[in-house]
Amino acid sequence: MRTVHTIAELRAQVAAWKQAGERVAFVPTMGNLHRGHIHLVERARELAPRAVASIFVNPMQFGPNEDFAAYPRTLDADSRQLEAAGLDLLFAPSVAEMYPRPLEKMTQVTVPDLPTVLCGANRAGHFTGVTTVVSKLFNMVQPDIAVFGEKDWQQLVIIRRMAADLDMPVEIIGVATVREPEGLALSSRNGYLSVGERAIAPTLYVTLRATAERLRAGERDWARLEDEAKARLTAAGFRPDYFEIRRPDDLQRPVPTDVDLRIFAAAWLGRARLIDNLAV
Repeated sequence: MRTVHTIAELRAQVAAWKQAGERVAFVPTMGNLHRGHIHLVERARELAPRAVASIFVNPMQFGPNEDFAAYPRTLDADSRQLEAAGLDLLFAPSVAEMYPRPLEKMTQVTVPDLPTVLCGANRAGHFTGVTTVVSKLFNMVQPDIAVFGEKDWQQLVIIRRMAADLDMPVEIIGVATVREPEGLALSSRNGYLSVGERAIAPTLYVTLRATAERLRAGERDWARLEDEAKARLTAAGFRPDYFEIRRPDDLQRPVPTDVDLRIFAAAWLGRARLIDNLAV
């Protein structure tokens, strides 16, 4: 595995592969990798002869009171995992390489409507930071395929919309969430959980599953289902941010005749904000 830190080095290597007729699959990450990230890299290697990953903790997607400064930077450990997974090229740029001017003076990419619900409702500007950095990375890497985890379903939908609207020649692939045996979705922020909180955390997935079963049985009182789920989470020790039933493709509220549904949840447990979702 080769590691590069500049856009020029990245582009030179990718150009050589493209000249040789090799397709490129790309996995963008913020590092602090876990098995879920490695699974994305393994999927990328199945989809194309060459696999590229990036590690960049993106300041533009963090709010003023969020954990940008505290977010773990574990490049050495991440590099060992990626090399073991068979990655070809790791791009690990500095903030100055990605944003040569102050953030407020950089061009930004904004997708309308989709970022204003769910995680975006209480995180103003978060998804603009995501779409801006992903757009820049797509321009730098020029991948044929980009691989994202379905745990961040809203992000996946927004990136698909951005790529379609801007005619980006990249296929966006979603990969199913990797979970612990008891159902907890793997996340870098799980490391913030205490031992006691870690024992409680799978309740989020259990609650999603219970709600999905009721929807499959024909219940359609969305508000009642959501309120009961939030009450269950609160009783278990969570501070729910949202628990909502939505349509999966446009993230809008469903109508009773909709059959394609997805449940989305975000809740605080101690210092950790956990998110998850489940198809019905």
